[in-house]
Amino acid sequence: MFKVFTTREFDEDFDKLDGSEKIRVRKFIDQLEEKGGNVGKPLSVPFFREKKFDGKRLYFLFYEDFAVVLAVALSDKKAQQATINEILNNLDTYQDYVFKLLREFKP
Repeated sequence: MFKVFTTREFDEDFDKLDGSEKIRVRKFIDQLEEKGGNVGKPLSVPFFREKKFDGKRLYFLFYEDFAVVLAVALSDKKAQQATINEILNNLDTYQDYVFKLLREFKP
């Protein structure tokens, strides 16, 4: 089992989705909790993946050594490359965020 955390950006994007899209994303989150990095399509680095649905994409990073998945962002096809570039430029920030969450997390 993987622990799934989300970023503020992901939460804001999620809030903008309609009801059926939110249900789909929640199902993906359930898959991520079970399968971690075995969900979605790998992108530029092995631990960075996307899951497509209804013209949108859910971007996430998985940290297998810590059994953690970080849901980073949601975007549509138009913003795909800009979103990917933004995530790649901030990999260290996301890793630091995960470490912080792990220190604070109490199951």
